[in-house]
Order: sequence, then C-alpha cells, then structure tokens
Amino acid sequence: MAKLNWQWLSLSQTCQHLKSGQASVMQLTQQMLERAQALENQTHCYASLLADEALAAAHALDQKQAAGEPLGLLHGVPIGIKDLLYTQGVPTASGTLVMKDFRPPYSATVVNRLRDAGAVLLGKTQLTEGAFGAHHPDVVPPLNPWARQAWTGVSSSGSGVAVAAGVAFAAIGSDTGGSIRFPSASCALVGLKPTYGRVSLHGAFPLANSLDHLGPMTRCVEDAARLLCVMAGYDPKDPNSIDTPVPNYLQSLCSADDGDMPLAGKSIGVDWSYVSDGVEPAVVSVTQRALRQLADLGAQVIEVEIPHSAKVLAEAWGITCGVECARAHADYFPVQQDQYGPVLRGLIELGLRTDPQDYEALQQLRVGFSAQLDQVLNGVDAIISPCMPMSTPTAALMDNGAPAEEGKADFLLFTAPFDYSGHPTLTLPMAPQANELPGSFQLIGRKMDEETLIYLGSAFEGGTMPITYPELLV
Repeated sequence: MAKLNWQWLSLSQTCQHLKSGQASVMQLTQQMLERAQALENQTHCYASLLADEALAAAHALDQKQAAGEPLGLLHGVPIGIKDLLYTQGVPTASGTLVMKDFRPPYSATVVNRLRDAGAVLLGKTQLTEGAFGAHHPDVVPPLNPWARQAWTGVSSSGSGVAVAAGVAFAAIGSDTGGSIRFPSASCALVGLKPTYGRVSLHGAFPLANSLDHLGPMTRCVEDAARLLCVMAGYDPKDPNSIDTPVPNYLQSLCSADDGDMPLAGKSIGVDWSYVSDGVEPAVVSVTQRALRQLADLGAQVIEVEIPHSAKVLAEAWGITCGVECARAHADYFPVQQDQYGPVLRGLIELGLRTDPQDYEALQQLRVGFSAQLDQVLNGVDAIISPCMPMSTPTAALMDNGAPAEEGKADFLLFTAPFDYSGHPTLTLPMAPQANELPGSFQLIGRKMDEETLIYLGSAFEGGTMPITYPELLV
C-alpha cells in the first residue's frame, strides 16, 4: 500500500478515512511511529514512544473493524498523552528524575476512556518538571517547529510540539496556570481547558490539585470537541468530578446551515483595560483583529469589567500552587531534594514556608472571583482575552523567568485566574502575518458550557485563514 501523507489531516478526517477502509490502523500507526522517530532530534517532544503498545492496539482495532464491530469516536488515530497521566506498567515520570522509574499500578481514567474510544496512544509527551515552569536540567526541552529559538509554552511543551510537528493528530495537556494555553498559543493550536470537574483528574499526577485541568490540544476545533466527548464525564474516583450528563459536543459545531452570520444573537464581552494595560501592542492587535472577525460573523461586542481580584490571583498563584505542590511531592521531598531542578524545588520550598492563613485567604478570594465572573458571564456568551501579555517569546528569555518589568502585565494574568475559578477556556490560533509567529487569543465561557465555546470557536475558524504548519524535513 502506498505511503500515507495524512500527518496534516485533522483527527476527525483521519478517523473517517480509517473507518471507510482507506488504510489500516496498523499502517498509519507504523508510519506515525517512523515519523516521530525520524523527527525526534528536531522536536524532542516525546518522553517515550509506546511502540509495542501502539502496534498491539492497532492490530486489535483492525481486527475489530474486520469483525464488523462498532468503532469508537477516535478509532485508530494516533495521539500523544502528557507524561503525568498514569499508564499501567509504563514509566510515568512527570518530567522529574525522582519518578523516572515509577510504573503506575493502574491507568488514569482519561487514558482508559481514550483507549476505549479507539485512540492509539503513540507515546508519552515530554513536560516540564512536575508540570511547573521549567524542564529539569537533565531533560532536553522540546523544540518549537515554528522556530527553534521560540518558546514552546509550558508545561505541556511536548504535547504542543507533537501536534504542531505532525507527529500526533492530537495530544492531551494539563493546565494549572496556563499549561494548555501557553503551548497552544506558542505552537498555533486549539487548546480546550474544560470546566474544573468536567474531566476526571484520577490518575494524573498533580501539580496543584485544586487548580489542575486536563484537556485536548488539536489543530482544529472539531477535533477538540471530539476528544472532549470522550474525555468528559463523571468519575467517582475523582472527588471533584461533576455528575452531569455529557453533551455530544460535535453537535455544537457551527455548520454551513448556520448561514453567513452564524454568530447573530451571540455576544462577546471585552474589558479593554484588562486586555491592553501592560500588554504588548502586537498582542492587543491580535485580540482586536479576532474581535472584528467575530463581529463580522454577527456577534455583538459588549464592554464588561473583569473582577479586579484577577490581578491579585495571578500575582499570588505561586502560593496556592506551591502549597498544593508540596503536598503532592511529600513522598519525594525533602528526602530526594537533590534530584530536583532549581525551579520546582523553589516552588515546593515556597509552599512549605507559606503561612496557612495566606493560603486560606487566597481560597476565599478565588470563591469571590468565581462568583463575580459568573455574574459577568450572565450577560455575555463568552469573554475574549489574550493568552499571554506578549507575543511568543524566545525560549532563552523564558528560561530566565517570565518578565516582571514595572508597568508590564503579570505573565499569568490571562490564565491563572480561570484555573482558580474553574471556568472553561478555548484558545484559538491566528495565521501568522509576514514573518511573524502565529498569534492567538482565548474565549472564556460559562461553567459547564463548553458547547458555546465550541460553537463560537468553530464559527471563527470557518471564517478565518487556515494555518499551514511548518513541514520539518524527515
């Protein structure tokens, strides 16, 4: 059979092609494994490739199809999963040295759901140490396929690179302070951070349990919707899981039947001071362009006010994260503290010395912020904002820590507050202009209303220039 040039198809298209018999799952899996291996030195996106498991799964799926059995929503499509998701018997290091030999006795709920839906788990994607802000010094960081010197975003760095480099049709990321959104913005992907509790965290090694979210990273909105159909749903093993029915998110997509003004009757909120004060002009320009595009599709633009506590939460996020991270690493730290990199060690030490009253004060503040944001969202369908206060920076700049210059917005201003509040967000890429890197923005939605975000996002996607990803030479 001829070589498949499918790497830039969407996950949904690929699934349809496999179901129609245009190729076997085994053939596609073998080719994707070969591509991932050939591009490893240009991407460094996989912590490990699960070749034996992937080929065994592909064989079983081909047999299932040959027997005429029902096929899942993700039938046969190779994807990457962040290496903090437990996979039974397979090393799950969470980007650390202390866990490099950890083989979980069970698989994460999300991993089981992906397998049950027919996904082929191609490999475990690399991440920063403990899913915090920097890769362990002994780990080779992933490389952004758009530009080698560009930041990949953290902590789901390998997930972002794998999808943007065409060595996975989608990947699973986690987001505690922006870790789905930063890599999605930096690598020109769609990133969906669901409502807190919508997707089970059981079997995901935590950075900070009350802030952690799992979600899909894809090249189009339809693929994110398809993955969320599979990932979402109540799990009694996760005490924070929400017990409500899961909609068919694929039915939420905007279609040709919705006409030339598909967003008529929809409203987008914008707080101009929030999205522009201390924000790089190029980023403000991207947000303005996106808003014009949404308005051209019929959306009404309404000025709103983001609660002022968003700024406080962004600046104090390290306290909440540090306290909860210290709890998560209690089995390893301080006993094995010498095996930690300086950045994660610093976070844990911050957590250990934090006054419990300071932590509790932030817990109270987040409750108030969440309620105030609910009120704002009662008046609009979604709120627009950047993902980062600057265009995609260089990796070298971020290795020195996010800039904290006077007059500049906190780097977490557009991400951490919505991890605190648990509201869903959808990151959307914009095709690059001239020699620039791609732009991005996000939509923040009402809790448990990913459907509206998916509709808005797919309408925007249908009315804007498609993104051509850089082709790395094999």
